[in-house]
Amino acid sequence: MDNNQIIEVLRGVLHPGKGEQDVVSLGMIGSVETDGDGVTVTMVFPKHRDPLTEYLVGAVRAAIFREVEGVGAVNVKTVVKDPDEGKPKKKTVNDLTLEELATVRHIIGVASGKGGVGKSTVAVNLAVALARLGYKVGLADADVYGPSVPVMTATEGAVPDAIEKENGDAVILPIEKYGVKWMSIGYFAQKGQALIWRGPMACNALKQMILQVRWGDLDFLLIDMPPGTGDIHISLVNDIPMEGAVIVTTPQNVALADVEKGVDMFRNENVNRRIFGLVENMAWFTPAELPENKYYIFGKDGGVKMAESLGVPLLGQIPIVQSIRESGDEGEPAALSSRPDGLAFLELARRLAEQSEQ
Repeated sequence: MDNNQIIEVLRGVLHPGKGEQDVVSLGMIGSVETDGDGVTVTMVFPKHRDPLTEYLVGAVRAAIFREVEGVGAVNVKTVVKDPDEGKPKKKTVNDLTLEELATVRHIIGVASGKGGVGKSTVAVNLAVALARLGYKVGLADADVYGPSVPVMTATEGAVPDAIEKENGDAVILPIEKYGVKWMSIGYFAQKGQALIWRGPMACNALKQMILQVRWGDLDFLLIDMPPGTGDIHISLVNDIPMEGAVIVTTPQNVALADVEKGVDMFRNENVNRRIFGLVENMAWFTPAELPENKYYIFGKDGGVKMAESLGVPLLGQIPIVQSIRESGDEGEPAALSSRPDGLAFLELARRLAEQSEQ
């Protein structure tokens, strides 16, 4: 007797739960060994134990005794093997995979050391400006306690659709407007509803807003991060493959002091994310009737000096123009215009795109 003869015999052992398929073609015979008049067969079962295991073991023993001459003993061993063993494991975050981010080239956070510096205004207009330059762009509103993207894009009341994937998981379709894909917790909260969430709950909701969204092919996914350096920031940089961050500040000293803390967080050895550069918002005031005049209300070149001291690029200086506020309130981002503020955001987008390719 030889191994090939025994394997041919086992092709006659059918699995009752698999129609007319035999245990050999199903890959359930791991090995066959002969030693004198003894035969040892190793049967492979999937991770979840087959309820017909004992039947199949008995059928294999009986077939060998019946069909193979000279057999004195048959030993059937069983092993359990995960059918996905050896395949690369998908990284998961709270049981969500990074699959939807696989076709996103650059994931960049837009952060600030403190609130009130116009971070969300910069994030929204930067996204629109990148889209105007021809890039495929998405923006995730990570400021879960103060989501402003729906207001600033006039998409309040929009409710993202959800579709079911082949594996049964649901995926959310972002809202598309101005050539940008938008996602915000604000789309799921009632108007005026306060989100009274503890840190872990907010972090998990935020990850879902990023990882369970069908972003598709994007050149840039911007993440509008909440101000400060708290739980959400740490959770994001640990679980989302962010390439780095853009830091937004205003020129006055109180804002610049917090910028340094924000930069230190991203440069911490446990975080280690790139700082693409600094954006000085509200750099000067230019009245509409005097377009050539600049009034440095919050101080002059504070962001310029801070960028130099921190060794990061200054990506742009955005002036205070009344139209920026009006555009944000009306849901029509200033970056859509050809006014000085719109041109400033376009230049900011160009410089970020250049930095991202270095």
